Amino acid sequence: MAESVSVGTLVKNTRLEVYYGQDYLEDRKISTSDISRPGLELTGFFNYYPAKRIQLLGITEISYSKGMTHEKLLDVMKQMCQPETPAFVVSTQLDPPEELLEAAKQKHIPVLGSKLTTSRILSDMTNFLEDKLAERKSIHGVLVDVYGLGILITGDSGIGKSETALELVKRGHRLIADDRVEVYQQDEQTLIGTAPAILRHLLEIRGIGIIDVMTLFGAGAVRSQTKVSLIIHLANYSKEAKYDRLGNGTENVRIFDVDVPKLTIPVKMGRNLAIIIEAAAMNFRAQSMGYDATATFDRNLNNLIKQNSKKDEEKAAKEKKIAAKNQKSVKDPKK
Repeated sequence: MAESVSVGTLVKNTRLEVYYGQDYLEDRKISTSDISRPGLELTGFFNYYPAKRIQLLGITEISYSKGMTHEKLLDVMKQMCQPETPAFVVSTQLDPPEELLEAAKQKHIPVLGSKLTTSRILSDMTNFLEDKLAERKSIHGVLVDVYGLGILITGDSGIGKSETALELVKRGHRLIADDRVEVYQQDEQTLIGTAPAILRHLLEIRGIGIIDVMTLFGAGAVRSQTKVSLIIHLANYSKEAKYDRLGNGTENVRIFDVDVPKLTIPVKMGRNLAIIIEAAAMNFRAQSMGYDATATFDRNLNNLIKQNSKKDEEKAAKEKKIAAKNQKSVKDPKK
């Protein structure tokens, strides 16, 4: 997890305009993804002022400030400019108050602007900071995008994870990360996986070494990140082990606060793992859309059992009828 993000990084990724403080963008650090709208502070109420947050001023705040005297507004702005305050952002292409610029210059705090509306720039900054500041976990495995689904392939070293990923890339799918996958929770239901910067676009194949997937297969063969939708664990085949044969034994792995479905695929000579993973991805998508092949099989099996039971009942009734007729003939030979 990154402990902080520089204001300069925020400016580059959310296309903010710098009104003041170009020289201080890298020195100022942001340690929280929460954004403050300083409404009560403009009235002079600073009991709960969140000084560590970015201070966002929109149409409401700027309009209110225009009704304040110069001395009062300057005093408020000086109180808002705390040593830990990372930056001020003014939305909707509004001009920052002169009192804000004067107070910010005294404390070397950048003043930024945006053409976007307050709600839009608030959302953009929050999403970016949540991604950058989110707690991260490193998982040993390979992350690939198969038919738009992020599949995390895990298993012991040497079992064939990277080779399987290479085959999937050759079949038109995309690599996100090899060997080490960094995952973080984006929201209550979404887990995002990405590659460490040092391993981005690289794939290690034993006997060949490290290859650059983007160089060999093109930009369409890689992605920077994706949602982790399914975990496929590759395990060495064992006669003693029990494997799911009907598709109703899916496990869940909890990563942070998100439960991710997990399938275990036995690995032995002759199995084409890339095709199996493609089929698993398509089947998972079909299940997500409401189609369950296992349920179809169970329904067909139950119908077959009912049909066979009905035939058995009809056969038993027919045999019973014949037996009764034969018994009657024995008792009355004339008939």
